[in-house]
Amino acid sequence: MKGLLVGRAAELARLARVLESAADGTAEVALVGGDAGIGKTRLVTELVAEARSRGFNVLVGQCAELGDTLPYLPLADALRGAEPAVREAAAAHPLLGQLLPGVESAPPAGLTQQRLFGSLLGLLAEVQPVLFVIEDLHWADRSTRDLLVFLSRMVQTERVCVVGTYRTDDLHRRHPLRSVLAELKRLPSVTHLELGPLGSGEMSDYVTTLGDLDAQELGVIIARAGGNPFYAEELFAAVAEGDSLPDGLASLLMSRVEVLSEPGQRVLRAAAVAGRRVEDQLLREVSGLPLADFEEAVREIVSRGLLRVDGYGYAFRHALLQEAVYTDLLPGERTRLHADFARLLTSPAELAHHHLAGHDLAGALAASAEAGRVAERLGAPAEAHSHYDRALGLWDRVPDAAELAGESRAALAFRSAVMAADSGDNHRAAQQLRALPPTSEVSERLAYYLVELDDQDGAIAAAERAVEAAADQATLARALATYARTITWSTRHTEAQDIARRAIETARAVGARDAEVGALLILALHAEHEGDMARAHSLVQTATTEDTGHLAMDLRARFHHSRLHYEQGLLAEAAEVADEGIQLALETGLNWSTYGTDLRFLRFLIHYVAGEWDQAEATAAGFGARVGTLPEAVLSSFALFIEVARGLPAVEARLNWLRPFWSDLLVAYMSRGLAAEHALWRGEPTVALEHVQAALATCEPGDPGILRLATVALWALADLGQVEGADDLLARVRFAVETGPVGERGPMGPEGQAWALRAEAEWHRVHGRLDVDLWRRVVAAFDYGFVYEAARARWRLAEALLAAGDRPGAQSEWEQARETAGKLRAAPLDNALSDFGRRARFTGGQGDGGLTAREIEVLRLVAEGLTNREIAERLFIAQKTVSVHVSNILGKLEVSTRTQAAAAARERALL
Repeated sequence: MKGLLVGRAAELARLARVLESAADGTAEVALVGGDAGIGKTRLVTELVAEARSRGFNVLVGQCAELGDTLPYLPLADALRGAEPAVREAAAAHPLLGQLLPGVESAPPAGLTQQRLFGSLLGLLAEVQPVLFVIEDLHWADRSTRDLLVFLSRMVQTERVCVVGTYRTDDLHRRHPLRSVLAELKRLPSVTHLELGPLGSGEMSDYVTTLGDLDAQELGVIIARAGGNPFYAEELFAAVAEGDSLPDGLASLLMSRVEVLSEPGQRVLRAAAVAGRRVEDQLLREVSGLPLADFEEAVREIVSRGLLRVDGYGYAFRHALLQEAVYTDLLPGERTRLHADFARLLTSPAELAHHHLAGHDLAGALAASAEAGRVAERLGAPAEAHSHYDRALGLWDRVPDAAELAGESRAALAFRSAVMAADSGDNHRAAQQLRALPPTSEVSERLAYYLVELDDQDGAIAAAERAVEAAADQATLARALATYARTITWSTRHTEAQDIARRAIETARAVGARDAEVGALLILALHAEHEGDMARAHSLVQTATTEDTGHLAMDLRARFHHSRLHYEQGLLAEAAEVADEGIQLALETGLNWSTYGTDLRFLRFLIHYVAGEWDQAEATAAGFGARVGTLPEAVLSSFALFIEVARGLPAVEARLNWLRPFWSDLLVAYMSRGLAAEHALWRGEPTVALEHVQAALATCEPGDPGILRLATVALWALADLGQVEGADDLLARVRFAVETGPVGERGPMGPEGQAWALRAEAEWHRVHGRLDVDLWRRVVAAFDYGFVYEAARARWRLAEALLAAGDRPGAQSEWEQARETAGKLRAAPLDNALSDFGRRARFTGGQGDGGLTAREIEVLRLVAEGLTNREIAERLFIAQKTVSVHVSNILGKLEVSTRTQAAAAARERALL
């Protein structure tokens, strides 16, 4: 590395703050842009040294100009160059281990990319603190760009810092990195730095660190370099060697090359065709020089600073030099060198690149097809699709294409379509499948993707063709299972069960376990809708007894098994199955896949309903607030259940991030419904009513989500003393209970029944009637295990009993509700109960000493022996605020120490 770091103190300080934030437990991402040669790598090198001095594990990966040819190249590069302990940890994750040298890639088992991303998150958590540097993102493959976005959104509380560098002068208007950068720059966790040219004074300081110059030479270099440190280095080298200074950077670079001996130039030209880096043995063979001549040539090149030794090979000191040498090659010379590399290489992706550049179309087709299969196994569907499409594009120009590709054109095009879908492009997948002969396999996949695209009629038609065209029983079983799935939510849903039964029978006869499980889950869904819960459980139990070999199907089966238990109020059983599914997702790296995520939020709900709120809050901490996609927004919305109920300060920030996604039904149901409860706890019923009315407007008639939303709306109307609109709300609730979303209401689970009862009770409260018997029924309904809602219902029951003149009964219910609120640390409910207790003049045992709900919350933690700092962290408040609360507690309880306060609290039954 030439020269000291000059003129970048402010930028380095910003990166150091990012690193410090990561060290403190807030994951950060930094994007460093700038023109080629401006000093991005030099700056990041200083950050790497700082990270190592702080005890960080450092991973540094380099993207290559081969682009989408080599998936996950910087990740593989980083793992290969990592410390032994990190490589050993990576090897324990099979999908990461296959990126290490000497490890064969495993055959695909489905959801490979999601598993790889999940495995990397697991590795980063194991070896944190970590600095992960990705150089030259402008050359990144699609999967690496997806990985960068994934890490930027998913790492939030880990001690992880991700830094990416890119050339701004390479980002043309349609460059694929531009949209990624635009998306990432909106995230608060992302710091963006763009390095501009150094000033004249800074350039003078920098150039003088390179060596001695007279004033005239220094002035010429500063004037010509334009603030670019790399250009300045090359100008200095030319001046030091006594060369004239040509116009333009490329000419300057080539003037340095042209002083090499003929063997030296020959070796450097071969290295430029290889790319930024090349292995010693490979370069020697391509150069065609005798060993002694080759080594002398390399020694000359390295001594002039054009190549540097890098492991067992050599790397260009800067990518600009490699580009200049490559561009200067004659067309025939370039073609021959690419052909020489293709003759010696074994990596299919590199072979495809060199064959194509060497105009060997047959070799390019064969290598592209194989490169696609390798990318598929590595979990890089976008790259696999790209390789397959390249092979298909060459098909008509190459004789014996099927023999070279190892499969027919239709088979390769089918693979390409499946990879397009796996990379998120269902439209492209459907387009490719429609162009293929309508075999059963093609039609079945088309039907599956059309369901995802909400083209129900097209999906049903494709599924019917799949069944008609099935040539064997295993294919027929899969076609039938997909057919049953396509019509389950259509007007033909009554036919689905017979089709699913036929699929199961066919699948069992030939051992097509994946098709059997898919059909079993469809049957279970229908059994649930018909109220035959015993049969639904039996079907799902059968689906989960034996793995299918298709991980997505196995996780889907476990999710639905747990969901069935949960919706019946069988929380312990639901927790057991969910934990089993989550463990499977973790073991396979699928904790961030669709059903891996579904299992985690279901487990969160089980904790929440069962009153295991510390576990629920810990789980919700992994539901990032800084959302940018709909799936992230859905997951984030779940965290509001615990944050609103505990009155945590994170609520406002999370709601602000969710606001752009309120057009989605599920996000609106959760986040706007809970925003309404948040507003009600703060005494803002008008705001609450606006939220629930907006959320209700997105619901179809009969949607079960109406039950909770309408109940909250009725609560708001009661607080406003407003009757208008209450009857319509209750009518919508009753329609949802009696009719359901498709006009055939199945049996409702205990939670739905409880919300329906509470809506009735709230409707009476709007009209000024506190119905004791009805509120008792609400308490009993929620007492199936929903701890918090039972306590909220007891609050209203206590009000009703007091109004009816039953003061002892009211105080009993109030005390039970307050005990629950205290155990849950449900501060808003506790505050409401305290206010009601003061108005009702309930004594609460020996009295609460006039303590507020927050003071009692602090007192409980004081009694546990926590310090002020620990209490502040637990309650998400300032340490100074805790100190004020403790002083007030000591004064109100008339004690002088924390120990005495804890003892007094126990005497008065405040804990």
